Amino acid sequence: MLNIFSILIGLVALVLAIPALIPFVSLMNWIVFPIALVGFVVGLLSSKTSGRNLNLIILIVSGLRLFLTGGLI
Repeated sequence: MLNIFSILIGLVALVLAIPALIPFVSLMNWIVFPIALVGFVVGLLSSKTSGRNLNLIILIVSGLRLFLTGGLI
């Protein structure tokens, strides 16, 4: 059950992360990162790994985007 909840959180974060890759909309990554972090923690509590892995990929992409741009653009 926690894995399904983690996947749902990850899908919400993914839908928000896709437009956040556009250069002037990247401030949305500040919203996506905590959502994916919550999904990752929920995925850690689950016995399966698919939800955790989905949120981990979103965390890496949005965190890298924030790191490379200094968190602004």
